[in-house]
Amino acid sequence: MNILEYKEIIQQNLENYFEEYKKNSSYSSVIWESMAYTTLLDGKRLRAIMCLEMAKNFGVDIKKAMPLACSMEIMHAYSLIHDDLPCMDNDDLRRGKPTNHKVFGEAVAVLAGDALISFGAKLIIDKLKNCSSDVVLDILDEYLKTAGAQGIVAGQVADIEAENKNIDIENLKYIHKYKTGALFKCSMVSAVKLAQVDFDTLSKIEKYADNFGVLFQVYDDIIDCTLTTDELGKTAGKDANVNKMTYVSAYGIDEAKNIFNSLIKENHDILIELNIKSDVFDEIYGMLNKRINR
Repeated sequence: MNILEYKEIIQQNLENYFEEYKKNSSYSSVIWESMAYTTLLDGKRLRAIMCLEMAKNFGVDIKKAMPLACSMEIMHAYSLIHDDLPCMDNDDLRRGKPTNHKVFGEAVAVLAGDALISFGAKLIIDKLKNCSSDVVLDILDEYLKTAGAQGIVAGQVADIEAENKNIDIENLKYIHKYKTGALFKCSMVSAVKLAQVDFDTLSKIEKYADNFGVLFQVYDDIIDCTLTTDELGKTAGKDANVNKMTYVSAYGIDEAKNIFNSLIKENHDILIELNIKSDVFDEIYGMLNKRINR
């Protein structure tokens, strides 16, 4: 299965889950429309794809892992809605479309983000019924830790506090480890927890996921200052406009690309250690590399 095939089945399952749970809602459909709007916008679906591909490589059937993968996209949508709010990054575009608060208003957008957090957790509880309660609890713990003040929220707060300030590299790494990297880590670590891998394997997957979170942020920093708003599907140059430190502003584009390539090499070596050969992971790295080396 390639990236496009993964995207298609993930999109279909997300649509099915929203339809299923919306039918059982006892109140206004507006909140479900807002929740679905951002979640179902066309995106790369990297978090869900990497969840499924990691699960598959450890012997877990894709159908079994699908609810988990979709919960990662749902959590990601919550983070995007809140990140785009006027009190946060104040952006009008997301994936080439008006941001959630531009369509539904700020109040509904905030509530939609909140509701998506619980919706992702609900999917894990409802749809992983063929797993042991210990495995479900462990995955749910990982999910909730990532969604809150030990994960995405911590990174977002640190990011806000860093605006228009001179911060050091360690603070920059902290912001991106949690704002961007935490969900990639949750996606892949939760996937292998479905397979109940040993501690040594789990540690290697954690390192792989940490590396990917960093390299994806380096990639994002590079394209933010090299691609146009139309190409990005969101406002270009936002970080520079608020004097936000990035890997590009700290190291320059050439060195940022070197960091990106070094992390890809390190992750390739980890996969060799784990005896994993994945055309999908290769395709993802190739896709990212192509955009920063046009």
